[in-house]
Amino acid sequence: MRDIIFATGNENKMREIREIFEDLPVRLYSLKEAGLVSDPEENGKTFAENAFIKAEAVHALRPDAIVMSDDSGLCVDYLNGEPGVYSARWLGRDTSYAEKNAELIRRLEGVEGEARSARFTAAIACILPDGTRLLSEAHMEGQIAKAPAGQNGFGYDPILYLPEYGKCSAELSDHEKNAISHRGKALRQMQEKLRDLLAAEAR
Repeated sequence: MRDIIFATGNENKMREIREIFEDLPVRLYSLKEAGLVSDPEENGKTFAENAFIKAEAVHALRPDAIVMSDDSGLCVDYLNGEPGVYSARWLGRDTSYAEKNAELIRRLEGVEGEARSARFTAAIACILPDGTRLLSEAHMEGQIAKAPAGQNGFGYDPILYLPEYGKCSAELSDHEKNAISHRGKALRQMQEKLRDLLAAEAR
């Protein structure tokens, strides 16, 4: 049984990770559960770079464990990929997501159809005790809505419209979102990478 420390304090995220990894022979810990404090500066230019910055900081504290971290955000094509890696601090860390969402909608006034294309992107970084680095990335494609909709979400969920579902991300049920979300897909990719490695170790 191997230990995995996921560099987060978000219990909702940990619940999703545990559901996806439940059939792997691992014990999952959040930073708090592992008794660790880590808050490195996320100054990478990509989601992958930021995910590895967080994973490397925890790996330095617990080199005996498998360490994982994620970074994610919203990329709007019409705005050259903004907010991108700055999604959490776009317009300032103290600016509410209601204000961020309203500003994105304002900036796309007069823009129609596929020109409003956008996506959530998630990168999952993993560092093994021997220093091996693994990466998975996934997306949830959509368009910027003309008005926020839905209560079952956070951040930019109310304004990413998903044409195939006819609703915004914040209108999806938890089950629907876990099946198609950027982080859910990236986590399942990472699960398969780890499954293969752990199976090889067991042979």
